Amino acid sequence: MTTLDSSKEIKKNERKESEHHEDFRMFGLITFLIADGMTFAGFFAAYLTYKAVNPLPDGAIYELELPIPTLNTILLLVSSATFHKAGKALLKNRNSDTQKWLMVTALLGITFLICQLFEYFNLPFGLTDNLFASTFYALTGFHGLHVTLGTLMILIISWQTRPKEGRITNQNMFPLEAVELYWHFVDGIWVILFIILYLL
Repeated sequence: MTTLDSSKEIKKNERKESEHHEDFRMFGLITFLIADGMTFAGFFAAYLTYKAVNPLPDGAIYELELPIPTLNTILLLVSSATFHKAGKALLKNRNSDTQKWLMVTALLGITFLICQLFEYFNLPFGLTDNLFASTFYALTGFHGLHVTLGTLMILIISWQTRPKEGRITNQNMFPLEAVELYWHFVDGIWVILFIILYLL
């Protein structure tokens, strides 16, 4: 009887430790995103400082076209909504719907990257033309790297949410929640980047 009670107590403690571990993982992710956000803040500060202190000479002012970045903004905002739908579907144990919404989200991310490459090929300046150009490519390229990594993670968790054999279920949602938080972060950074680069 004592052994049985001890066994139950051990399982109970393990369950508590597991719950605390999940909380710490989310805390770790949030800490990472804050640090990553500070890196972007440094880029933003450098760009705005350069723009204020060292304006481009006459004849070298570049007017960035708005259609493609605006389309990219819409793509990322819609992708946040589709990712949220994926999480809602998983909560209701509808793994097939979760996979569908995750694939739509990944497709939106890929479309964003294709549009960004198209913009690069049609810009009136190159990477090494001046400090403005270098800063522009650094900002958009660094963000593009985040979108690429996020899209890859979405494809991975989409595979892991497959019905019956998938590891991600409504009882184990942390991987999906972590990637969703990362994706919303990437979307938020793009909105700030869009305002600073294209509207100011």
